[in-house]
Amino acid sequence: MIRSFRLLVLFLAVPLMSGCGWNPIAFITGGDDEIKPADLVSIDEEVRLRRVWSVNIGDGQGKKYNRLKSAITGDVIFVASSNGNVFALNRENGNRIWRTRLDDVITGGVGVGGGLVLVGTENSRVIALDAETGQQQWDTEVSSEVLSAPATDGEVVVVMAVDGKLSGHDASSGEEIWTYESTVPALTLRGTSSPLILDNFLLAAFGNGTVVSLALDNGTLRWEERVAIPTGTSEIDRIVDIDGDLFIGDNGQLLVPSFQGYLAAIDVITGQTRWRVRESSANGASSGFGNIYISDDRGHVKAYRTGEEDVVWSNEQLDLRDVTAPKSFSNYVAVGDYEGYVHLLSQVDGRFVGRTRVDRSGIRASMLSQGNTLYVYGNGGNLSALTVQ
Repeated sequence: MIRSFRLLVLFLAVPLMSGCGWNPIAFITGGDDEIKPADLVSIDEEVRLRRVWSVNIGDGQGKKYNRLKSAITGDVIFVASSNGNVFALNRENGNRIWRTRLDDVITGGVGVGGGLVLVGTENSRVIALDAETGQQQWDTEVSSEVLSAPATDGEVVVVMAVDGKLSGHDASSGEEIWTYESTVPALTLRGTSSPLILDNFLLAAFGNGTVVSLALDNGTLRWEERVAIPTGTSEIDRIVDIDGDLFIGDNGQLLVPSFQGYLAAIDVITGQTRWRVRESSANGASSGFGNIYISDDRGHVKAYRTGEEDVVWSNEQLDLRDVTAPKSFSNYVAVGDYEGYVHLLSQVDGRFVGRTRVDRSGIRASMLSQGNTLYVYGNGGNLSALTVQ
């Protein structure tokens, strides 16, 4: 049985379930009382998270299960809200550099590169803004809603649409130059993984549990690898989405967690799976101290070493708290939860060492770190910069 808050929206096959007021946990389990998030345990704070600055960014993630994330280039952090606000802020003090208001519901972003800031919309548009001024450069239509950040190297913009179509666009005009299509299962989680560009090729993951590498200039397939295989008799049992951000680990291999599948380490050149362990997660992975960190579909935070099946450590005290992807930060691993708390865990043994609350609406988007600063974008629209004391 699936016990993840990532099922807040089952997508495509049951679009009516995405509306407000529907309880997915009750739908899956048959009642509200069968599944409850863990209460927070008291901790002895070894370090404190100090808020350096905080800025409100519109309505944040909005009313749907979006996972809009921020992006950093140099001394600037870019962030967007569901109701059309796009901000460029000084990452040191939070001061506004520019703000652009778009007449669209933003559901994917923010992608940054080559002097462009990129967002995707509910009505199947991709919009490019000038990174220095915020002025709109182009607006192009894609095949369906965009739920993840577009990627670019400054010459090609790559977009993942929710219908499984990946498209490459001219970065100067938005004109489509190639497309790659995958088969979308009848039922998926709401979300898609952002493409990852490396040199002259890209990596992308799909709702059917596969990862591909394509030539960036023309979309030609280099390799395809399956991370998860659908099993079971029901469509819910057969969900094998890869929705988390693709991440290159310390050893240069691609780390890919899948829902109801595996955590896999894949060679980015050959596409061969070098190591895998049975895991279920709709979040991306992180690494540090020689470990790979994930948060599974129950909210358990775990550390693995590549090539070893046994966990180095596991913290299960955030059970069913809809935990974000882990972020390696200084000597710690940071995760957020559905009540808006940021938890710091030791990279050595996974114990809690610090905690603070940043947004009472919760935290869903992946966090960023730069130097000794952790950037957290809450569901309600609060973007905060935190440091360790």
